[in-house]
Amino acid sequence: MRRRPLTRLLAVAACTALLGATAGCGAGGDSGAAGSTTVRLGFSAWPGWFPWQVAQEKGLFEANGVDVELTWFDSYTDSLQALSTGNLDANSQTLNDTLTSVSGGAKQTIVLVNDNSTGNDQIIAAPGIDDVAGLRGRKVAVEQGTVDHYLLLLALEKAGLAEEDITLTPLLTDAAAAAFVAGQVDAVGAFAPFTTTALGRAGSRAIATSKDFPGAIPDHLAFDSGYLRDHPEQVQKVVQTWFDTLEWIAANEAEAVAIMARRGGVSEADYRTYNAGTTIFTREQNIAAFTPGGDPTHLDFQANRIAEFLVRTELAPGKPSLDGLLDSTFVRAVT
Repeated sequence: MRRRPLTRLLAVAACTALLGATAGCGAGGDSGAAGSTTVRLGFSAWPGWFPWQVAQEKGLFEANGVDVELTWFDSYTDSLQALSTGNLDANSQTLNDTLTSVSGGAKQTIVLVNDNSTGNDQIIAAPGIDDVAGLRGRKVAVEQGTVDHYLLLLALEKAGLAEEDITLTPLLTDAAAAAFVAGQVDAVGAFAPFTTTALGRAGSRAIATSKDFPGAIPDHLAFDSGYLRDHPEQVQKVVQTWFDTLEWIAANEAEAVAIMARRGGVSEADYRTYNAGTTIFTREQNIAAFTPGGDPTHLDFQANRIAEFLVRTELAPGKPSLDGLLDSTFVRAVT
């Protein structure tokens, strides 16, 4: 599942256990595939990342002259660990989780904005709770450290509340949705498809969504910084392939949806529903997001806010460095 947080010791512990002293361990040294131009690219279950499956099935990586070993992860956490430990060269992941990995010592660089969540992350409340202000004193289930925890805090802040004004019930996202349906909590923070589960409770409804907070939940392609340094040409070809794939999807929408729904293990109708809450970024939107700015639509601004959130929730021992985190070079060079 997407968006399972990486604990601050995971990268170091896994690196020691799996790779020892023979690999870069995601610490900015030589990539685990030093000397190889193959790009080991990971992705998992989120509508904004399924276009990679289209790229593979329609031969678009090959068309751009790049050898990509595309790996699907049933567990999103496993994909985060694989990038942090040098078993991937690139991965599709949230800004929150990239910063968590960086705080644990990984050296990663974001080169592409795949999408922004614009509705697929939701705070869903029981009947009788009409808005976020109505959560005061209520039990709210959410998976701590996830983007939905972050969304909950943003929604509370906007309503003039703090986390201390609610009773936070920390549960894994699937368990949180189930607890809400069972009436054990009054509200839940969840992402698709668990939003569908939660909304199965009679009379429930979303009182806040990621659509209310533009730019708050961006999803990216992050590269191991060592691989990027050694193989910038391959990175450029992967980024070019992404935008070529978006063009192919626009021209072959029905076939593309069939491919992506099959990869996600859902019906095409369900996929279209989830896809509606995800805004895939154009090249122009990418450039705008990478450009420094003073509001949440700019990645540098959002990264600083998320870094503060990670420290506050004790997912990071200190504010992770943003040096070298964002690189718009490859998006700008797309033809």
